[in-house]
Amino acid sequence: MTTVISILVILCALFMIVTVLLQSSNAAGLGSIAGEVTANMNKTKAASVESKLALGTKISAAAFVVLSLVLWIIG
Repeated sequence: MTTVISILVILCALFMIVTVLLQSSNAAGLGSIAGEVTANMNKTKAASVESKLALGTKISAAAFVVLSLVLWIIG
């Protein structure tokens, strides 16, 4: 049982890492200080992808915490 939960914890951690890395940064960086104009992209598509990635991160983080606690209690 601990092996299965350990594998699920690892998979949750990997999924969380991937979703966090795929999210774009909210920081404008030095370009906004210098007055650089950013390209305008399709906001609705970007928002939906970002919201799905954020939701995936939240779900995987919650599953990671719960599975880690279960693993700690069992083992």
